[in-house]
Amino acid sequence: MNIGLIGYGGVGKAFIRLLEEKHIHCSIKYILKSDGGVFNSKGLDINDVIKIEDNIKEHEEWMEGRNFENVIDEKIDFLVELTPTNMKTGEPALTYIKEALNRGINVVTGNKGPILINYLGLKELAKKNNVSLGIGCTTGGALPSITGGRVDCAGARIEEIQGVLNGTTNYILKEMGTKEIEYEEALKNAQELGIAETNPKMDVEGFDTAIKMIILTNALLGKKLTLEDAEIEGITKVTVKDIKEAEQEGKKIKLLGKVFTKKGNIKVKVTPVSIDEEHPLYFVEGKNKGIYYRTDTLGDITIIGGASSTRNAAAAILRDIENIKIMRV
Repeated sequence: MNIGLIGYGGVGKAFIRLLEEKHIHCSIKYILKSDGGVFNSKGLDINDVIKIEDNIKEHEEWMEGRNFENVIDEKIDFLVELTPTNMKTGEPALTYIKEALNRGINVVTGNKGPILINYLGLKELAKKNNVSLGIGCTTGGALPSITGGRVDCAGARIEEIQGVLNGTTNYILKEMGTKEIEYEEALKNAQELGIAETNPKMDVEGFDTAIKMIILTNALLGKKLTLEDAEIEGITKVTVKDIKEAEQEGKKIKLLGKVFTKKGNIKVKVTPVSIDEEHPLYFVEGKNKGIYYRTDTLGDITIIGGASSTRNAAAAILRDIENIKIMRV
């Protein structure tokens, strides 16, 4: 199994370490960053890469300016695409993925941008070239939300999807309730711990959850929804008073994504909601996530777990690769 890796941030490094740790029999032909990369047609020594993972430019195969066009003709079985997300255009990842699929290369990505923008087009391109597109990491990291809906709900009609899919908002809401502090202070604490980004807009204003719910809708229900089709409200207006009132009623406030049918149309809504112990996602806490499917014949299916970390995300990438290999045996 020959692999090319584009994107060498936290998840990319964790992916390389995981290959070595799990003794995965494969050959890494190249690792590309935005300013260059390493390449060896016979395969890079993974242990050498791991030893200098934070200083990849010191690798003897490093070349400034090396890019995808330089290695595009190298024969690989999988392109692992982990570049930074661009929600507006999906680029440059969208181009990388299209080019790989057109060349008969399986693609596995954790990048939400191109999948949000053109999932059905990419899926059709993969089908045309008899290869696979793995996107499990885009909808909750290690949480098997895509496979849960696609494989474990096979043969049934998914009538509703609900998800608690953002660990940052989970943490902030929990911090507000436990320490009785308002949103701004809880956010600051989360940022100091590295749980929230310096610019937390995507998480706290609900966009990250909405994007994941849209990807699930398009991938599982065959729709072509965009971010503009979603009704989105984040947690920035939630107060300690709101949380305490919910607790007095035996409830918790969660940032809940929901996909449902209204007057024959599929709707996506993200909003803070008070839920009680009867709700299947009540016990989703901390970095964990949860997804709930209501089906016509299989009943209610809930999956909880998949804590957020670079290692968990890397494991989701590896899971997609292994699943694609199984399906093609």
